[in-house]
Amino acid sequence: MLIDMQSFYASVEKAKMPQYKNKPLAVAGDPARRSGIILAACPLAKAKGVSTAEPLWQSLQKCPELIIVKPHMQEYIEVSTQIMSIIEEFTDLVEPYSIDELFADFTGSMHLFADNPVELAKQIQDKIYNETGVYARAGIGENKVISKLCCDMIAKKVDGGIFHLKKEELHKHIGDKPIRDMWGIGSRMEKHLWKMGIRTIQDLAKTPLSKLRNKWGVNGEVIWRVANGLDDSPVTVHTHSTQKDIGNGMTLPRDYTDAWEIEVVILDICTEVCRRARKKGLMGSVVSVGIAGADFDHPTGFQRQVKLPDPTNITVEVYETAKKLFHQYWDGLPVRRVGVSLSGLCNDEIYQLSLFDDKEHKRAIDKVMDDIKDRFGDIAILRASSLTTAGQAVDRAAKIGGHYK
Repeated sequence: MLIDMQSFYASVEKAKMPQYKNKPLAVAGDPARRSGIILAACPLAKAKGVSTAEPLWQSLQKCPELIIVKPHMQEYIEVSTQIMSIIEEFTDLVEPYSIDELFADFTGSMHLFADNPVELAKQIQDKIYNETGVYARAGIGENKVISKLCCDMIAKKVDGGIFHLKKEELHKHIGDKPIRDMWGIGSRMEKHLWKMGIRTIQDLAKTPLSKLRNKWGVNGEVIWRVANGLDDSPVTVHTHSTQKDIGNGMTLPRDYTDAWEIEVVILDICTEVCRRARKKGLMGSVVSVGIAGADFDHPTGFQRQVKLPDPTNITVEVYETAKKLFHQYWDGLPVRRVGVSLSGLCNDEIYQLSLFDDKEHKRAIDKVMDDIKDRFGDIAILRASSLTTAGQAVDRAAKIGGHYK
């Protein structure tokens, strides 16, 4: 099954505020900090035309009576963990897909609880609702791809929120759906497929695999397999355990136009990225920097990376590299978003010593700062630049995933 929580953030808010049960409600960021977009809207709000990711002011034009609630990310994480624990009462094979979606394999345990998958899904749905107040939907299939397609395209739209899609009936139920509706197809891919005369999921499924592989390689085979409901990957708790990079980014509260301001933000981000790397016992050999301009109509900025001579997780080393990339590629135009990541990860237990650079001293400074933050909080010790008008460390310490806890 793919078990999905309906309007998750909004559902959590409504569960703790029953006075809003029959009123349109949306969870949205802080308009004063440019994050004033809809993160989640309840079904009543969606019926009024409110949609996820649209600006808050547009939603209020459509639905003036809309109740706006700021996000409480820590609560959402806790409820998500609680829901995962509920599902684990029925099977030990639970794989988180996102904060509000989980894959679960009940092949070996269904006989303990129900006679058929739909009955089991109803039990789980009721238990989640009774314990959290969140309404779950379930797509059922013989593999992860079918269950995902089933949930997104059928279960979410039928009464009861549960559907069992058998592989032999795949195209009977979703074959005539627009190709854009299929999991994994974005707007750019849709345009390419339309040029090839592929309009529906069934059109894609019937396209010769060799034709798709010749055009897109492995990605061509991936979308063909999805369209045909083919998936050999098991549901496993270890699917996402291998980390490929450690990164962080932020949308700035205003346009930054001076280089020193952007340098301060880069240092704040590098500090957090390297701290996370050290906590995981990892170093990286590739530093990436992404800058996005302030004009959405005429996008500017860059995404560049550079390979280091030796892997590192030392904050000042990563910062110096990131700063060089910034100055090398920045076009001088106002900046709206900054991101830094560390990839090419390896274990930090073995590292290269240097005759010309006192890296042990730098590591000692990082360790002391990490220990103080772990013990007394993220802002117990800061670099002085973080307290300037450009610094974002203090504000981000009160957030999870860019939103206030």
